This record gives sequence, C-alpha cells and structure tokens, in this order.
Amino acid sequence: MENYIFELKMKVRDYECDLQGIVNNANYQHYIEHTRHEFLTSVGVSFAQLHEQGIDPVVARLNMAFKTPLTSGDEFISKLALRKEGIKYVFVQDIYRLPDLKPVIKSTVETVCVIHGRLGDSPLFNEIFAPYLK
Repeated sequence: MENYIFELKMKVRDYECDLQGIVNNANYQHYIEHTRHEFLTSVGVSFAQLHEQGIDPVVARLNMAFKTPLTSGDEFISKLALRKEGIKYVFVQDIYRLPDLKPVIKSTVETVCVIHGRLGDSPLFNEIFAPYLK
C-alpha cells in the first residue's frame, strides 16, 4: 500500500463517458492532473505563478494501468504519493471507486522542471516537498 499524502474526491460527469457508457481513457489523465494541481494549491503553490517565475513543471513520462471502469455519476477518490528520483519527482497516483474502494487506475507520473528554459533541479520544490519525502 502506498503512503498517500493527498486525496481528492470527485464525481464522473456525463460528458466524460464514451459510447460504451464508461469514462473515456483520456479523462483519467485529466483527473490525475487536477489532483496534482490541487495538491500544489494545498501546499501554497500556484501553477500559474510558477510559470510567471520561469518554473515549469512538465510531465516527462506517464504510466497508467486500467483496473475497473467508472461510469456516469460514479464518485471516486484520487490519491497521490510522492518520491524523488534524481531531478525527477515521481507522483504515484491511484484512483479508487467509492464507496467500495475498488481500484480504478494505478499510475505513475514522472515530472521534471524546466527553469528559465533549462532542465534542472528545482530548489523551490525541494523545499516545499521536503516534508513529504522520506
């Protein structure tokens, strides 16, 4: 079991489903991205302000395993864990259907920072994320 540090509850909207009546695969990426942005907000970081400061966290690699489909109206919880590997921040992001907590997706998102146009280690993220890294 992952050591999750952040959770966000959400609900499937009708337009996120395809003709099969299940959430279209691309929408899961939106869910986990929204979760990362809300996590940043919860620790006092504005994605827009980062960009204005010349700091652009970007996704370098994404791996997503689909377990159980969601359907319109389903509620779910998106959970996030974090680790650092070199200059990469790796977000382990899993989604569970509510109320039964059945796994929906298991994913890892590797992010890197582009600082003033150059790939590099972010002193800001190192400081902000320090309490969450072991």
